[in-house]
Formats: sequence, structure tokens, C-alpha cells
Amino acid sequence: MLIPKKVSLRNLLLRCQSINCMKKFLKIALFLLLPVASIAQDTALTISPSKFNERRIYYIGTASGWLFKQGNDTSWSKKDIDVSGWQKLAPVSMSVKYADKNGRAEGWFRLKIKIDNTLTDKSFGVKSGIWAAEDIYVDGHLITSYGNTGLNGKPYHEAGLFGHLAVTIPFDLKPGSEHVIALHFVDYVSPIPPRRLKSADAGLFPVIVFTRTGYNAVYLQYTTKERVFETIWVSVSTVLTLLFWLLFIQNPSEKNLRLIALDTTVITLGLFFVAIGENTGLSYANWLTLNFLNICTPIGTFLGLLVLIRVFNRRIAVWVKIFFWANIAILLFLFFLPQDIYNLVFAVSLFVTFGIDIYYIISSWKNLHGPQWAIVAGLIASFTFAGAYTYLVVLNGSINLDIIQITITGYSLSFPLSLLVYVSMRFKEIITEVRANAAQVVQLSEEKKQEALNRQQLLQKEVNRQTAEIRTALDNLKATQTQLIQSEKMASLGELTAGIAHEIQNPLNFVNNFSEVSAELIDEVNEELDKGDIEEARAIAADVKQNLEKIRHHGKRADAIVKGMLQHSQAGSGKKEPTDINTLADEYMRLAYHGLRSKDKLFNAELVTHFDTNLPKVNVIPQDMGRVMLNLFNNAFYAVNQKQKTAGANYNPEVMVSTSEEKNNLIIKVKDNGNGIPDAIKDKIMQPFFTTKPTGEGTGLGLSLSYDIVVKGHGGSINVDTIEGEGSEFTIYMPII
Repeated sequence: MLIPKKVSLRNLLLRCQSINCMKKFLKIALFLLLPVASIAQDTALTISPSKFNERRIYYIGTASGWLFKQGNDTSWSKKDIDVSGWQKLAPVSMSVKYADKNGRAEGWFRLKIKIDNTLTDKSFGVKSGIWAAEDIYVDGHLITSYGNTGLNGKPYHEAGLFGHLAVTIPFDLKPGSEHVIALHFVDYVSPIPPRRLKSADAGLFPVIVFTRTGYNAVYLQYTTKERVFETIWVSVSTVLTLLFWLLFIQNPSEKNLRLIALDTTVITLGLFFVAIGENTGLSYANWLTLNFLNICTPIGTFLGLLVLIRVFNRRIAVWVKIFFWANIAILLFLFFLPQDIYNLVFAVSLFVTFGIDIYYIISSWKNLHGPQWAIVAGLIASFTFAGAYTYLVVLNGSINLDIIQITITGYSLSFPLSLLVYVSMRFKEIITEVRANAAQVVQLSEEKKQEALNRQQLLQKEVNRQTAEIRTALDNLKATQTQLIQSEKMASLGELTAGIAHEIQNPLNFVNNFSEVSAELIDEVNEELDKGDIEEARAIAADVKQNLEKIRHHGKRADAIVKGMLQHSQAGSGKKEPTDINTLADEYMRLAYHGLRSKDKLFNAELVTHFDTNLPKVNVIPQDMGRVMLNLFNNAFYAVNQKQKTAGANYNPEVMVSTSEEKNNLIIKVKDNGNGIPDAIKDKIMQPFFTTKPTGEGTGLGLSLSYDIVVKGHGGSINVDTIEGEGSEFTIYMPII
């Protein structure tokens, strides 16, 4: 693009949106004061040498004297026509309100000019940088077109990139003469909010410029200088951003570095999109430039405030947080409103943020030290450059490129560079602190080195003494463990003996009873024989014989019980034998029950069995498996007995044993409805010497030995499911070999 955008009002606003919001406010006020409609007077605008800036350009698009009329008539380009129905309106004031219901904005602008006699240039030029379509006439003659407005019946199309890069169209004007410049303008409303003309979204209002001889050479010189400044902005901020992120990655404990890196990232993105918008003719690149700045500027400014607060070790006040979120909400809402209203609120928001910065600086002034002064210097420099720009450019209207670029550069880079100074000073402080701490550590280490050697000798003596004590304690522990295991075996044997005695008591009672009855019957036989009643004697003898058969039956039963129990209680060979698990479980269940009843005559419980009758004999060590079952049954009966003492009359103690086969595995389940096991100790019940029974009633080895027999001796597993207050169920899984 050949238009010197840096000096145009629109692009100064776009480039410096964070500093010259006051200029936007002045622009809004100026537009509001412009009459929307008045009696037009076609008076000539005198073009004198003083009108042109140092680039040899006169922005006649912003000059007074422009007349506007909606519609289209090529005769409106002629020099002498009736303009009584026209209204005063400059091209830069074109807005969406002039669009029809289809979103099309079309009309003609006219400006009568008079070349001052002191202006000796023979060659002038005219150009327009705009995305929309337009035709430019001088004295009724078509000079050039950008895009196509529909001229000569051709379809409409925007000027686009070619309009943005428009060249100067030269023509000759005589000093002292009057001429008419006419502009036919056609644009459409952008579908992207905020709702504006596409030219406005592209960052290019319909601004027409008037040039003098030598314009191209001067423009090239200034454009080159602008690119140099843009390169400096983007390059410096990019390097700082990468540096801060690298430092944060290497030092994640320094939280301020992350905030500093975020702030410089936002600043860099804003400057980067400005450069894109300045150096491309793409409509949406310019649209992104405008709207990305509207996002980056408040975020970057507020992040700078957070950096200030964090570096000063201050807390973020509640009213600051409320201001931030309210500011974001308002700006997002205003984003969908006309740009001028947005700019006004945007400017107020920035000034308030700057005011908060000043508040924190003043309130922290007495406590500032070291690197914190770098932040203060950066903010003061930024405020100074912003004030200089406002005074020189906004208030005094200076368009000197050097002043503009220097003030913008100073404002854009002062704070990021001050952050670099702060970080370097902060790291110097950290290094100094580390060195001081290291010196203290070295000094302390030397002092304690000898002390450590002395303590080492004392500790070695103490270690030797305690080692001897530990060895003695370990020997005692092993002896105690052996005694406890033997005690557990003897306790199991005692319970087994009590169960055997109780079990054979019933058949012995039968033997005694039938023996007494038989003796009495023998006496009766003798009496009947003395009486000579042979038949009655024979009947009584038959009863005696029947009693003897019963005595013989119960005697054999007692003998079988004693032999079977003694066989299971003996140490055995330790070899696995085919064993009927159902019989083994039934015998030890009754033995455990009768053993407890021999101690507590009031105890009673229901014994429930569910045996799989098709279960094959299993290769196990009978004596070991008997000990496992006896431990499980003893615990089950103990649990229901304890609960019976407190549960009341409605409680029915019950112990159940079941056997089954599943996937070539033997499953034995022992279940009770006692008090259950608390979750806190569930994982400890298999540990050696752990017991919940009172002292003297248990060794804590029963379940531990049972676990070793099942898991280590038979390759199985033993699990427990329990609900506190409802009961427990122990399940043994063993492979059937």
C-alpha cells in the first residue's frame, strides 16, 4: 500500500490504541458535533503549501467542505450542478447508518477545491486506500476506479488487496483555478460483529488523499523508516518473551517469572498483529489487528498491574478484582456496539488501570528496594512517553514520523525492558543470597566436622552395645516363639481332648444304663426260673440279649470315636493321604462344639452342615487340616458365644460349614453369625501373635498357623469376608490333586 497510513487518523488510532484513547474520545466528540444534515454550500477549499505534511500529502478525506448524497447518478460528478439537496459529510464519517436494508451503502461525495497561487507545483495526484469499491472523478472526468461500483453495467466487486495497494493517479491543475473532486462510494455491512462497513472492519475508512510532486520518493523513505521501527518492536518483544519463558521453565519456583512471561507474550502478540495489519492488504488481517488489539491491550495492561502488585509484595485488593472482571464484562458487551462508543469506554478503562498503577507505586514508595525500582522506572518511562505522545501528537497535531515512532517505541518497550532489568537484578540478588548461604554452610560444616567425628566414635560404641542387646533379645524372642507355638499346640490338644471326652460320654452312658438294666433282668430271670415259669424267663432273657447287643453297639461306637480322634490328633507321618473332607469337617465341628460346652454348660448353638456328597477324597495331611478346621470352628463358636451374652433372647447362635467343588478346586466355608471383625483389624488377623481375645484365652497363633498350613503346605488360599456386628465367613480354596 502506498498510502502513508502512519499519519492517517485511523491508523494512528489503530497503532497506538493503548496510549491515544484520548484522541479517540476527541474524534468521537468531533463526529458528534458534525451536523448530520444542513443547508449545503458549495464553497471552494483553498489548497495552499501549508496544507501538505512533510510527506507531501494532504488528507482531504478529513477536510471540511465535503458534501454527500445517497444514491447514484454519474452526472453528480460534473463541476456545476445543484447541490442544495446534499448534506455536509466527510468521507471518514461514512458509517453503517447510511446502508439500506440489504446492507449496501452507496453515495457520492463532492469537494470543490481551489489551488492557491503560491502553490507552484504543476503535477498533483489523487489516491484512496480502501477495501470497498469507488470511482474518483476530477471536474466530471473519471480519473480512476478501485474495484467496480457497477460502472458500465459490470457486476459489483470490492477493491480488496488492489484497492489497499492503490497507486497515485497524476493529473494537472492550474494555480488560481477551482476544481471539483467527486467520489462514488459503494460498500457493504460486514457480517462479523461489531456491525460496521467492511472498510471499517479492514481498518481502512474511505480516506482520499491529495499528493504533490515528489510524493513517491518521500513515501518510500518514510515507509522504510516505519518498517525499521516495526521490526525493532516485534524483535525486541519476541526475544524478551522467549527469554522470560525460558527463565520460568528453568526456575518454576519464581512465580513472578510466569506472570512476566504472560505479560510480554500478550504485548508481543499485539505488536505482531499490528505489523501484520500494517504490511498486508488482507481485509481480515486488518480486522484481526483492530480486534486483537482490543483484546490484548486491556489484558496486557492489567497483567502489567498484576506484575507490579506481585513484585511489590502487595495483596490484590478486592476492589481491583471487581474492577477487572467488571471491565472485561463491559468491554465484551461493548464489543458488539459501534466502535466510537467502545473506544470511549476503552479509554476510560485504560486511564483507570494507569491510576491503579500510580496508587500502588505511591502507597509502596517507602518500602521499595533493589529490583523493584526497575519496575517503577519502567512504568514512569511508559507514562512519560504516553504523555509526550498525547501532548505532541494528539493535542498539538504533530505528524512528524520521528516523534510518533520514538514515542510509540518508548511506550511499547519501556515496561518490557524494565522487566528485563528487574529479572537480571533479581537473579543477582538470588546469586548473592546463595553465595552468602553457601559461605555459612561451609563455615558450619567445618565447625561440625570434628563434632561429627567425635559423635561417630560414641555412636560406634553405642551401636556395638545395642547390637549385643538385640542379639540377646532375638534369641529370647525365638525361644519365646517356640514356647508359644508349643502352647498353641497344647491348647489345641486340650480342646481336642475335652471334645473327645464329651463325644464318647453319650455311648458310655448307654453302656452303663443298659448294663444296669441287664443285671436287674438277670435277677428277674432267676426269680421266674424258681417259680418254674420257663416262658417268662425266656422272654426276659431275650430282653437281656437285646440289651447286650445295644451295649456292644455303643461300645464299638465309643471305640471308633476314640480311635478316629486319636488318629487325627497324632503327629502323623506328615504325608498327604486321600481324606474324606466331609467326615473330617463334621468330626472337628462336633469336637470344637463339645469342647466349648465342657467349659460353659450354658452355651448352646445350632450346627448347620452343607456337604457336597459327590465330593471326592482329597490328598491332604489329615492332622494339619484337622488343626485348621479346629481353629476355624473354635473361633466361630467363640464369636457366637460372645454375642449371645449381649444380644438378648431373640438371638440364635449358628455356625455353618459347607464343602463344594468348583473348577477342580476344593472349597470349604465356615460361617458364623457372631460379632464379625472390625475393618481396622481385618488385615491383621493372619499375623502371628495377633489376637482380640483377653489375656490367657488365646495365643494369637491359631489363624497364623492355619494360613501357613493352607497356603504353604497345600498350595491353597484362605480368605475372610466379614461385616462388623453381623458375622464372618472364612473360605478355604485348595486344588484337588
